Amino acid sequence: MRKFFVSLALLTALQLHAQMSWNQTYQQYIDQYKDIAIEQMLRYHIPASITLAQGLFESGAGKSELARKANNHFGIKCSGGWEGRRTYHDDDERGECFRVYDSVFDSYEDHSLFLVGKQRYKSLFQLKTTDYKGWARGLKAAGYATNPQYAQKLIDLIQLYNLDQYDKAKGYDKFMAEHTKGQTDGVSLHTIKIFNKNYYLIARRGDTFKSIADEIGISYRKLAKYNERDKRDTLEEGEIVWLKKKQTKAPKEYKNRPHIVRQGESIYSIAQQYGIRLKNLYKMNKLDPDYQIRVGEQLRLR
Repeated sequence: MRKFFVSLALLTALQLHAQMSWNQTYQQYIDQYKDIAIEQMLRYHIPASITLAQGLFESGAGKSELARKANNHFGIKCSGGWEGRRTYHDDDERGECFRVYDSVFDSYEDHSLFLVGKQRYKSLFQLKTTDYKGWARGLKAAGYATNPQYAQKLIDLIQLYNLDQYDKAKGYDKFMAEHTKGQTDGVSLHTIKIFNKNYYLIARRGDTFKSIADEIGISYRKLAKYNERDKRDTLEEGEIVWLKKKQTKAPKEYKNRPHIVRQGESIYSIAQQYGIRLKNLYKMNKLDPDYQIRVGEQLRLR
């Protein structure tokens, strides 16, 4: 039976949540990760509401020690042939092993793969993604958690925060959507968006790779490298910041849709706009790195 690490701080948070009153910190977590939950649902057929509710419950809205130090939002332990980094905490037994992820996104992905790959959860995938109550009760029945109130906790969270609205989603915000502003402990967090099989956010005034990396939980050196920039660069308000290595080309829908260069654009800004590596954009258009693009020029994107 799978059991979970729950810190003292998380236990306190859950006790305070027993009355299930609306909480700004929980809402901020939802605003930040709902698009990732929807993306996972469309790929793996796990209700977005269930993923969000589990993430909220297991990580205390991202505030548990395991979430903060290991990016582990679902309390997944090292069993099942895990070969990645590890951390050790006292849970049901002393010094139990838990998985450490490079990012929150990897935690969400591994959560989906965990459910898909376990035989005991197979029957859940016969349910509709809109049947969150069936999923919640099925997870508990299959031994996902030891808490006897686990299913009802998930259902209560889903109903309080209207998470089932995301189970009806046919798509998610992919590109340059206005990010939701929320407050957590007085700090305004960026909302994570998805486009071209990658994650991104929009920089705000005063942002640096270091400040964003600290918020997201990844190396600022890697973050700068993903965006083909120097780690000391100051970001301009409105810039796109990619959170994983960019793709070699734009999505399929841009096959016969070249980009028409507008005033003020550069090869770099266009590469950032579509989440394409700069060298690949040069290569597919047969351009030298010192080439100066012109307004009205058409650029291939894939």
